[in-house]
Amino acid sequence: MTEVPSITRRFSRRQWIGLTAASAATVASLFAYRRFGRGEALAATPVTLPEVTLYSEKDCPCCHKWAAYMQANGFVLSTVIVADVNDKKNELNVPDDLRTCHTAQVGGYIVEGHVPAGDIKRFLSERSVERGLAVRGMPGGSPGMESDPKVPYEVLAFRADGTTRVFARA
Repeated sequence: MTEVPSITRRFSRRQWIGLTAASAATVASLFAYRRFGRGEALAATPVTLPEVTLYSEKDCPCCHKWAAYMQANGFVLSTVIVADVNDKKNELNVPDDLRTCHTAQVGGYIVEGHVPAGDIKRFLSERSVERGLAVRGMPGGSPGMESDPKVPYEVLAFRADGTTRVFARA
């Protein structure tokens, strides 16, 4: 009988690490191929946020602070200075009990008042059937009102008929 030679190979630690990394990369690429299909980029694509159009009156410092806050949170923002922001609120049918110092439009939605950027991003990602988000009044500690003491407040999602639900609490 012919003896079959035994093939024993010892790998160095560096070789094992390389082999493990190559195996993990292969599994990840197969998963990505199944998940995303042929020819699509596997790298994370940055999310492009829609432009925010802010309507405010000229001499409102908290509106300007909210605009700067939104830009710092990745939004491209344009400001439209109006003589009376209520005219724009009337045009957009913002419910009277939700009106505050400024109004914005983003991604087809209305944002009324000092709404946090994170809540706007989440609302946009959910593609809600609601008309927009609002923060009643000008609560201390909300974006644009950072100089006042922080008080708890609610971010409300509202429908065209004026009904609301609590979207977030801060």
